[in-house]
This record gives sequence, structure tokens and C-alpha cells, in this order.
Amino acid sequence: MTLNRENVLIEALPYIRDFYDSIMVIKVGGHAMVNPEVMSDIIQDVVLLRFVGIHPIIVHGGGPEISEKMKRMGKESQFVGGLRVTDDETLEIARMVLVGNINTEIVALIGKHGGKGVGLSGKDGKTIIAKKKPSQKVMIEDVEHEVDLGWVGDTEIINTELINILIKEDYIPVISPIAMDINGKALNINADTVAGDIAAALKAKKLILMTDVPGLLKDINDRSSRISRVAIEDIEELVDSGLISGGMIPKMRSAATSVTSGVEKIHIIDGSVSHSILLELFTDTGIGTMVFKREDE
Repeated sequence: MTLNRENVLIEALPYIRDFYDSIMVIKVGGHAMVNPEVMSDIIQDVVLLRFVGIHPIIVHGGGPEISEKMKRMGKESQFVGGLRVTDDETLEIARMVLVGNINTEIVALIGKHGGKGVGLSGKDGKTIIAKKKPSQKVMIEDVEHEVDLGWVGDTEIINTELINILIKEDYIPVISPIAMDINGKALNINADTVAGDIAAALKAKKLILMTDVPGLLKDINDRSSRISRVAIEDIEELVDSGLISGGMIPKMRSAATSVTSGVEKIHIIDGSVSHSILLELFTDTGIGTMVFKREDE
């Protein structure tokens, strides 16, 4: 049955009350980012969160845009375990796309919808200090090989000082996942991982990971096979079974780390659905996959 307007507001009220003055980290990514109408809806949702007393922080990816830019420059994208192999040229392309294009566009959209956005990379204020990720073992034709991912990083330190200053003054931080090591060398980090690390460091109420699918699916070819709830204790078993694969691996592992570190709940949702953030947070049914710690239920 379709809810009328007043019932929609009444249903949302207890959630608004519960979430008031809390921090929520929202990772924006996937192909929704190349659709201006969908992106506008997402940013409208984020600005609304700020005006109802929630402190949103945006972490954005840019995988499709980076891949498209690389293709135009005659480079082929390579992925290992859902992570992009990043040589010197790929790193420069990633920096151009993430910091120079996407970050500034999101900040402008926040302003258009009445909010105050500030763009950052992980290098600003030493917000994200990372180290180069070690080589990864992969199976190629039943033979194990070690693959150097290049300038891909693992987070070592999240410095929350600058982020806290901004949210205290009612700004919405917009963070691109370019970090630096202790020597100032830029490193590209998976945006889902960065979002999880920042959410954990801030003890955020929620971490929302936006993707191109409705959540974790039992059958990747059937969008109606969404799994609505996953306990972190089951994630590695699901990876081993193949149910969690590809780009969903870093998402789910990031979710597990975040919940273990103090984030209450993680939500993986389809960013292409109009106003998906509001539907997931402020309705009883939700639309994505919620990741939780079984002992907390």
C-alpha cells in the first residue's frame, strides 16, 4: 500500500530522532556518478541529512571515470581482487579524475542544493597516511603468481582533526581517496576501504556504501536475489564460497573492519535508485544490504 505524505513523515521521525547529531560516512561511487540526475539526487539527500541534524561526510570513488580516461589515453585497466593496478601513469590519471574533476563537481553540487561543501584529498592536513600495499597472490591457469599492484596503498593513520573542524562548523567534507606515505608519495586507495577507515576512526553511526547493484546478491545475474542482512562473522566464508567476489570483496571487508572498530551499521545500496539514501535510512524496509555484528543484535 502506498503511504500518504503524513505517514511517510511519521515513519521517518523515529529515525531522524535516533540519528540526530551523529556522524555518517557516505561513499559515493559506481556508474551513478556519471549520471548527472542520479548524482544530483544523491547530493540532495546528503544536504537534507545535514539540515535534519546529521553530520554527513562524503568519500567518493571514480572507477568508471578513471577507466574511461585510461581507455582514451590508450591504457588498459587491470584489477586484482577488485583493486586497480596503479603504475605511475595510472596514478596521475587517478589524481586528475578524483581530485581535479569529481571532487570539485561534488562540492559545487552541495552548494547548488544549499549546503556547504569542502573538498579534500587524503593528503590535505595529512588526513590519510598510508603505506604501499604488498604484492597480491593470484591464481593464473592454476598457477599461483605474485602481482605488484603498484602505487596502491593500505591506510596506516586517519587524522580526524581537519574533518572534525569542518563538521563542527556545519561543512560537508568531500574526500577523495588519494593518500600519501610518510615521505609524501601519493598512493591510490580503494574508496570503499577509505570510507570504512574514516568511519571507524570517527566512530560513525552509519557507513553507507553506494554501488551499482541493490546490495549483496545470491545470484549476480538476478537483482531480485538481494540478501538484506549479513553478519560480519560470515563474510570470509562467503568470500571463500565465491558468493562475495570482485569489487564486492573490498566493500564487504571494509564493512567488517568498520563494524569491528565501532561503526554501528553498514549499508550497501544501489546508488542509481532515486533518493536511495533516504529510502535506506528513513524507512522500515530499506533497499540494500545491512552489515552488522551478530553479537550486537
